[in-house]
Amino acid sequence: MGRAGVATGRCLTGDTLDRMAEVTIRELRNRGGAVVDRVAAGERMTVTRDGRPVAELRPYPSTPLSAAVLLRRWRRLPVVDGRLLRSDIDAVIDPRI
Repeated sequence: MGRAGVATGRCLTGDTLDRMAEVTIRELRNRGGAVVDRVAAGERMTVTRDGRPVAELRPYPSTPLSAAVLLRRWRRLPVVDGRLLRSDIDAVIDPRI
């Protein structure tokens, strides 16, 4: 169970194989505000009834950013040292994988 008692269904490769969190109709009724807060923060959720998916909650699409805004943000990003990044990753994950 994740935040607000809702199953998260997270997996290790969440960037490509993300399973949606599940929430029962009862949990949605009892913890609706917390569920909507999670969705507003970007999480997608499957609503289930008797263990079967019946609906999907997803964030409302936001207005796309302009190229100028994206470039301004990009210019503020820190420089990444590839060797240090690789060293950090190798310290956490077996490099033979």
